[in-house]
Amino acid sequence: MQDTSKQYDAVIDTCRSLFINKMSDYGSAWRILRLPSLTDQIFIKAQRIRSLQQNSVRKVDEGEVSEFIGIINYCTMALIQLEKGVVEQPDLSVDEATNLYDEKIALTKQLMMDKNHDYGEAWRDMRVSSLTDLILQKLLRVKQIEDNKGKTIVSEGIDANYQDMINYAVFALIHLNEKK
Repeated sequence: MQDTSKQYDAVIDTCRSLFINKMSDYGSAWRILRLPSLTDQIFIKAQRIRSLQQNSVRKVDEGEVSEFIGIINYCTMALIQLEKGVVEQPDLSVDEATNLYDEKIALTKQLMMDKNHDYGEAWRDMRVSSLTDLILQKLLRVKQIEDNKGKTIVSEGIDANYQDMINYAVFALIHLNEKK
């Protein structure tokens, strides 16, 4: 599990660096996005990954890696939005947003470590395509919870689904990195 922790951190370092650079370019314009908008952005990325996995012809020269990174960063933004709420104007500095990003990722990594302990790193035997399908399933669940105005009867909330999607995307990137 020590390798998993290091591999996880390496993937997150890449995602975090892109998040910071985009914050420097665009500011926190994403803070105006409502949760369903973020969910739809994640859905588009997951659908594109699935399409890339199924189709042999690519018309845009971007692969799965950039899309999984996008899923991680959009899910992290969604977790921040869940906590802070939506605003009418960008309101976070790069440092404030980065601190929130780090906080959400730390909680999500701890969840992964706890589940990894209980499941015995079963994800290592999974295919990237299965991880993609699980992300899409989680997205459909989130959409349903959003349509239900956030109410669930027996299910985990939206935040746990976003965390699971982050962790599945990290696992996919670890697999893709190991194939290189």
